[in-house]
Amino acid sequence: VQLVESGGGLVQAGGSLRLSCAASGSIFSINAMGWYRQAPGKQRELVATFTSRGGSTNYADSVKGRFTISRDNAKNTMYLQMNGLKPEDTAVYYCNEGIQVSANYEYNYWGQGTQVTVSS
Repeated sequence: VQLVESGGGLVQAGGSLRLSCAASGSIFSINAMGWYRQAPGKQRELVATFTSRGGSTNYADSVKGRFTISRDNAKNTMYLQMNGLKPEDTAVYYCNEGIQVSANYEYNYWGQGTQVTVSS
């Protein structure tokens, strides 16, 4: 199983970006999905997650009202729409998924990370 991220880049404050995370490989089901980020010198932190199998969502207070997590089950792809970006959103963004690869085995996977840089 592989998670491939795309959509990062450089944007001015107030701008928007949409990140994508595509899962491929032997996938029985995807049970948990989320986005995390890590800024230089800081610990990795939760940005947004689905709390169950694509049920309700959970957001960090710092991004509520600006970021939206979504998923396309048919494409095994998760998205993070980021609006109203601020310089403090600058970080490497990672997707994380709990993927069931068979009836009895589930593993946790991370994407390779994509850089988001917001200039002031």
